[in-house]
Amino acid sequence: MAILLPNDQARKIFLERQRLSEPPGRALTKLGLLQLVDDLGFVQVDSIATVERAHHMILFSRNQTYKREHLTLLLEKDGELFEHWTHDASIIPSRLFRYWKHRFRRREPIIQERWKKWHGEGFDSAFEETFQHIAENGAIMSRDMKAEEHKSGGWWNWHPNKTALEYYWHTGKLSIAGRVNFQKVYDLTERVIAQHHHEPEVDHDTFVDWACRSALDKLGFATSGEIADFWEIVTPQEAKDWVKDHRDELVEILIETADGSRPRPSFAFAGFPEHLGDIPEPPARVRVLSPFDPLLRNRDRAERLFNFFYRIEIFVPEPKRQYGYYVFPLLEGDRMIGRIDMKADRKAGTLDVKKLWLEKGVRASAGRLEKLDAELQRVARFGGVERVNYVDGWRGE
Repeated sequence: MAILLPNDQARKIFLERQRLSEPPGRALTKLGLLQLVDDLGFVQVDSIATVERAHHMILFSRNQTYKREHLTLLLEKDGELFEHWTHDASIIPSRLFRYWKHRFRRREPIIQERWKKWHGEGFDSAFEETFQHIAENGAIMSRDMKAEEHKSGGWWNWHPNKTALEYYWHTGKLSIAGRVNFQKVYDLTERVIAQHHHEPEVDHDTFVDWACRSALDKLGFATSGEIADFWEIVTPQEAKDWVKDHRDELVEILIETADGSRPRPSFAFAGFPEHLGDIPEPPARVRVLSPFDPLLRNRDRAERLFNFFYRIEIFVPEPKRQYGYYVFPLLEGDRMIGRIDMKADRKAGTLDVKKLWLEKGVRASAGRLEKLDAELQRVARFGGVERVNYVDGWRGE
């Protein structure tokens, strides 16, 4: 018989799995940061810096003593983190690199076929020359090898050497050694990933088992679709088959939804929820999340658990936007309470708060607004500005 899990418990379990239930002011060392990324599985990278780049905001929302320089050291000096793809470009623990080796080999023929259609015959004309140049001369950026007469047009019009760099990165022969103004620096993988992580590639069954098992552990409970969606490195059918083949290790649970609709059948490891240990109450403070926060990445799951509909409207034409270009979700305790439109004006030294939208049933009480202001002050300092500036009409009056 399936276990019925009340919605409030489901939210708290997921928040704990997401490292959002710990005191955010507890001192975080470099080693602690590595563990944080490992516990999350990955941290998405994005170039938009309305306040701060996504990966920094994701980590800061979990621990506000987070230091950017620790992340840089782990990525660029220690080789304990690397940058590659899950559902998008992400920072990943290097201890998982052996599984990505399998992913590289699995995807290489797919990429070859796609890129041939995308760039046309001869897309690989500069591959050998580019790889040899890096092998002999060390790390480079795309612009270092760009032909003078080539006019870039974004991702659809890469110059031949840029195509080579990206292909070798996607297939694992090159890695990102660092970034300069967010532009990638490429080097041979063996010079980027710490040597003790260069373990042999795993076989296919081990790969699928690890991907599904680790996803379910990090989610706490999940459907087979959510298991496949977590890393986006196995197919939905592979996740379904894994669940079927491991039913003796799993229990079925029914997740009560936040809106009171029909409970969602899901799976968890046997012994659930006792095997998760004590599930703490998340801090009552208000926290600003990145639009790319992993808590909300699976939008359907977020809606079922939090009754919170959230979409990034970057690519929505301005007249059709419901909220704004880059609007930050707000978490209070175990509830998603709203979203806020804000931007750091570095010349003026201000965090400009343009608009606040609270969810239906969430009151703009004095206490709540005080907690929001305290969080915005912290975000402002993290973003490198001196004060919070509330723009006229920010509360929607």
